[in-house]
Amino acid sequence: MNAFTAAAVKPAPAVNQPAQNMTQQTNNPLRLPNDRWSALEIAFWLLPVAAYFAFPGYLVLISQIMIVGLFALSLDLLLGYAGIVSLGHAAFFGLGAYTAGLLSVHGWSEPLSGLLAGAAVAGLAGFIMSFLVVRGQDLTRLMVTLGIGLMLFEAANKASFLTGGVDGLSGMAVGKLFGAFEFDLNGNVAYCYSLAVLFIVFVLLRRVVKSPFGLSLIGIREGARRMPALGVNVNRRLAAAFTLAATVAGLAGALLAQTTQFVGLDSLGFPRSAELLIMLVLGGTGRLYGALIGAAVFMLAQDYISGLNPAYWQFYIGLLLVAIVLFARGGILGGLEKLAARFTRKEQA
Repeated sequence: MNAFTAAAVKPAPAVNQPAQNMTQQTNNPLRLPNDRWSALEIAFWLLPVAAYFAFPGYLVLISQIMIVGLFALSLDLLLGYAGIVSLGHAAFFGLGAYTAGLLSVHGWSEPLSGLLAGAAVAGLAGFIMSFLVVRGQDLTRLMVTLGIGLMLFEAANKASFLTGGVDGLSGMAVGKLFGAFEFDLNGNVAYCYSLAVLFIVFVLLRRVVKSPFGLSLIGIREGARRMPALGVNVNRRLAAAFTLAATVAGLAGALLAQTTQFVGLDSLGFPRSAELLIMLVLGGTGRLYGALIGAAVFMLAQDYISGLNPAYWQFYIGLLLVAIVLFARGGILGGLEKLAARFTRKEQA
């Protein structure tokens, strides 16, 4: 538990610490950030490998959990590290999904290029919208992102001849992965595909948040007015973070579209953005692993509770959220961190 706490549950440092670390790493720009993996981190990533063999009947559900976890990672970069609250992050998820879906419907069925195309379109949209978002403060950013999400949702609904409207975009035909692996009904290929994409993106984001750029985002979150004294262009860094988060969200949307071979209008909707915030609160923001754990807990709880009580499952999800916020500040990982610190003090005493 101590190794995992040190590597993954570690809270965001104060503003003077990222500023100091950023200055030290900037002096040697060719040096890669320290990305040594702990034993518990390795064990964490072996869990989905074991689940593939242990739960063959739940591969579709687990693959969707991994995709939503990838989506949650994008918001964690934006909220947990850059400190930008967004209520319209699903807009980029939906853009990526519709891009991959429309390419497939119109004859381009190669999955990897469709995946990258979805990420590119969402990233471009995020770059354009970032200039509106970073200019304001918390409430302004909240309203701007919400407005962007609502506009894209209604635009997709209006263009039903292209998107399918409320009926969704169907008729997708995704080709074989690497020309050899066909997506099957049992979800074997989709599972491996989702896990590979999630792991690759996680490794990249892990390096980003430990780099001088990631440390500068933490510094901006903790005290944006101090960062210009270190030569940091605050708006430029926030715009870059917003663009990167939109790109990852678009990648997640394209991945979901390809593995399910369907794109619904709800992929752009406000409820998806709200659920994403709930997942981050459950898992813990600013930790990366919190996004993955929060997504897993939320989706497993939703699947189990809705099976018990389809009409009132949201009541129990809300109860779980309230309990986490009141008794485990910092989410599940924050609560684990406090327990680990308490046991450590007892051992030392």
